[in-house]
Amino acid sequence: MEHHRSISDVLIIGSGIAGCVSALTMAEEGVHCTVITAGERLSYGNSELAQGGIVFHAENDEPEILEKDIMTAGWNHNYAKAVRQLCALGPDVLQDLFIDKLHIPFNQRKPGDWFLTREGGHSLPRILYCHDHTGRNIMEALSKAVSEHPNITVLTKRTAIDLLTTHHHSSHMDFKYSLANSCVGAYVLNEHTAEVETLLSRYTVLATGGIGQVYLHTTNTPGSIGSGIAMAHRAGARLLNCEYVQFHPTALYAGKRGGQRFLVSEAVRGEGAVLVDSCGDAFMKRYDDRADLAPRDIVTRAIMDVMLKTGDDCVYLDAARNIKKDIVKRFPTISERCRNISVDITSEPIPVVPAAHYFCGGVLANLDGRTTLERLYAVGECSCTGVHGANRLASTSLLEGLVWGVTSGRDIARRISKTEPMSEKLRDSIRDWVNAGDEHNEDPALINQDWATIRNTMWNYVGISRSAGRLHRAFSDMRTLAKNLQDFYKNTPISKPLVDLFHGCQTAYVITLSAMRNRQSKGCHFRAD
Repeated sequence: MEHHRSISDVLIIGSGIAGCVSALTMAEEGVHCTVITAGERLSYGNSELAQGGIVFHAENDEPEILEKDIMTAGWNHNYAKAVRQLCALGPDVLQDLFIDKLHIPFNQRKPGDWFLTREGGHSLPRILYCHDHTGRNIMEALSKAVSEHPNITVLTKRTAIDLLTTHHHSSHMDFKYSLANSCVGAYVLNEHTAEVETLLSRYTVLATGGIGQVYLHTTNTPGSIGSGIAMAHRAGARLLNCEYVQFHPTALYAGKRGGQRFLVSEAVRGEGAVLVDSCGDAFMKRYDDRADLAPRDIVTRAIMDVMLKTGDDCVYLDAARNIKKDIVKRFPTISERCRNISVDITSEPIPVVPAAHYFCGGVLANLDGRTTLERLYAVGECSCTGVHGANRLASTSLLEGLVWGVTSGRDIARRISKTEPMSEKLRDSIRDWVNAGDEHNEDPALINQDWATIRNTMWNYVGISRSAGRLHRAFSDMRTLAKNLQDFYKNTPISKPLVDLFHGCQTAYVITLSAMRNRQSKGCHFRAD
């Protein structure tokens, strides 16, 4: 196998809102960066799927009001400084980049008079939206800006395998004996050529998104397997809050088959839709005074409780009962997907079930996105800034990706202007990828079975409701699978299915271990015992 080496100022792994904004921010400062995406286009991940919208500000809104909403939804497990930064910078950054520069077509009555909606956990209607395809509109504009910028190189069909660090990958004794460990890029599989490339960089940004695909039912895209979590863990970066996995209460139910489920946005409830059981009775008031606009962890557990009591496979979201607007015009994508399963949302309730949706934990990152591994940054869903605490407030994820994309980009641009390029000694000391084995025994049936084990184990034992017994069983199963995969991984030539499986297993193991260690029930981490 041939090898390809390159070096850039910054390597950004992932191309969602956080990665693209980080790239654009530094590029505007004259920094050359390389953005890699596992897909054939930049809008490959979860950012494009965001329906509800992005937090802006309501009339008579104040940063302190939003801060209180975020902290309440997060069970006060949040990092107050990070929440404060989001609330203080968010609206101005959104106005500057998304409205003034990129002209995202958010819904408005007239120029500057925005339609704002409210979602669960928010005390005011402060969410900007583009009908029910906000993420798609944002990513279309961001992808165009990134692709056209002369300081940004985009590499498609690239899957990061491992982060390169001075302690793990340098052959020079000066770096092995150094107390400081630095990230210097990544090994990356090029699917176009089947080569493993050595992409060196002065700074590296993880923007790999979520982990939903390690669960049986999820709203996430196929690439959401926690690759950034797995790579950062292996490289020695600190992780935090990995037990807090948010399940979205309302994913479209179209049968018992597992896999990616279509999200029915929380904005539908924000506009007045009501959750009902199979008899048509609204039930959320029995569980929380905020009823259908309670935070997601509360609504999710309420739905599961109703399903267990009734024996039904789903509950229903009645949008026709209270929404006065033209539902089809307000939610065209949702309406179309429901029509595909013969549900008319103007007259029939929508069948819904919970599904794994958002990772509130991740790679610990400070207010600039720096991690505990020198020269490694983490932004977006793969990071843990402390904004979300034990449960994410609706529509704050896009804003977090935007704000930390900007702060990380600015911080890296400042640091690059004050530091020397990577030394020749360091560059030459980083070895190219070496295949440990040549046993061509990769079997799709075995890979599919291993994924089924991961997803069923995580759904049944490390899912919406957890207990010591379930978690210990999951830990034992995942530890055994991780060991078997480690041995298999070493003896088999590299491929994308194997990399994805290895990353997914590592991520599931990390989540399970974190959940097992935390005996306190809080937010998304609900301990039934």
